Amino acid sequence: MTENLQFILKQVFYYVSAFINSKKIDGNQVSEEIEKAVNQKLKNLSDRDIFRKDLQDHIIEIAKNTTIYCSWSPYVDHFPYQDENSDRDFNTLGYFQFNVDHYKDNPSEKEKLTPMLLQQIPYLVLGVLAELSKKDEYKAIYLDLESPLFMFATSNGCKPANIQWTSENIEKYKKVISYWTVIYSGQWEDYSDDLYDRRVQNNLSNRLSELHFIHRNSGFIYMAEDNYERFFESYMLKFVIEPTPRMRAVQFSLRSINESLDLLFLKTQTDVFENLNYIEEKIKNLRLLRGLIQTRLSIIYNELDYNRREHYTVVLKYLLNEFDIKGIAERIKDKFETIYEAIQDLYQKQNERNQKRTEKGLNLLNLLFGAGILADLAGVIMLAFTLQEGDLLTVLLNSIIGLIIIAILGATIIFYIYTRMMMNKSQIQKAVDAIIEDNQGNIILIKRRYPPYKDYYALPGGAVEKGETPKQAVIREIKEETNLDVEIESKLGVYDKPGRDPRGDVHSTAYKCRIVGNEDQIKSGDDSKDVIVISLKELKNIKLAFDHKEMLKDANYI
Repeated sequence: MTENLQFILKQVFYYVSAFINSKKIDGNQVSEEIEKAVNQKLKNLSDRDIFRKDLQDHIIEIAKNTTIYCSWSPYVDHFPYQDENSDRDFNTLGYFQFNVDHYKDNPSEKEKLTPMLLQQIPYLVLGVLAELSKKDEYKAIYLDLESPLFMFATSNGCKPANIQWTSENIEKYKKVISYWTVIYSGQWEDYSDDLYDRRVQNNLSNRLSELHFIHRNSGFIYMAEDNYERFFESYMLKFVIEPTPRMRAVQFSLRSINESLDLLFLKTQTDVFENLNYIEEKIKNLRLLRGLIQTRLSIIYNELDYNRREHYTVVLKYLLNEFDIKGIAERIKDKFETIYEAIQDLYQKQNERNQKRTEKGLNLLNLLFGAGILADLAGVIMLAFTLQEGDLLTVLLNSIIGLIIIAILGATIIFYIYTRMMMNKSQIQKAVDAIIEDNQGNIILIKRRYPPYKDYYALPGGAVEKGETPKQAVIREIKEETNLDVEIESKLGVYDKPGRDPRGDVHSTAYKCRIVGNEDQIKSGDDSKDVIVISLKELKNIKLAFDHKEMLKDANYI
């Protein structure tokens, strides 16, 4: 295999994904501080900073002749992420970009820069970021320090010059090309030909004068000098390089959501943890974050559908696959289902505990009544008030004793009645369901994403949230599950038959609603796998969740 090939470095870019809290810290100001700290570190390296002792002199020389410029790029504003490990709050997803200038005053020296040497500097920069993140003033930043800095290296010259990048020439020079396409690889001499083949098989360029490779942690772009001058800033930077850190930020956010779900699930399995409101608020927030990411991904998918730049769409598809966006999203979906099942179990256990506590109180009261103790107390009261003979002090004491006993007896009876009421009330959960008829007389159904009745069809609806009226709840739930705007026509009734919902005593208020606006906007949401419009004829034969068929019968649809 011929290896007599040399790429000449042109530019280098580093990227690190991050959450920041823009209310507490300014991303642009932080980038200036990072830039200052990084450049100071590179100019003052000591022997103990260098891991590769065999390259120590070269690394120190390169570092002293390197200038780095840092900037902050917000990608998703209003992204309310909370780190479960530290309880720190953030509101923006983005990334820090580092423009790296090696040998600014002596560009000819760039010819001696190899991937092995280039990979050393990002590790030094990552170390600086790790040290900065320990400072109190940087608690408002959450950097992705688990991953290497993503490095893009670009070249506008090679020796021999003006090579046409046919498949034959890529095969011919594949060993050297592979070192540049996977810069963090280590460049060992005894790698197999199969490895080199895998590294060079995804050339994203559609021109014989260029090479474009993107891998998980690094990318490489070669463009002939004329092309570089004409198209790098206007096209390559915008349509190949910039989408990469954005997709990596999406990956970072999805990984963070995934980790948060793992931690929340572990909390649900801890016996001492009983704060279901806390869990539900966390889950609601994570669903919001997932929705924000899905919105961003929708923009990307629209680009794939409508953008006429074939090369750009090829890059986007490749990035989605390389960063395993679909795979992570699927794992998150599965974990949402798992944690919903865990919450369901917690509610059942909580209801059982509440019922046991209430029953203990009632058993005590029943014992008091059954043993005649309260009746005896009543007798003592009567006796106290009949013993009114004797001196004034005796009469007064008897009256006080009688009043105290009356108060005790009254409080006991009130507690008995209150406990009975609360036992019934504490077990009741409020929900809403909606019968929606379209303009053709068909009924809107959703396919349930989560248990109970997972994958069954049902009427749109859900739980009434705290501080919400049933009417507000039904309009909100319909929007979340079907994307439809509706108005309430009438109240059908309250459905509270025992056993109607396996999660417990759930009372649902059913409404008949009509669609307001465009019916074509219908689509499934977070809690629904699918939304269907079904005719009344088909409705009779479909199996529905809960007691929704009974609701439809009461509304005279079946």
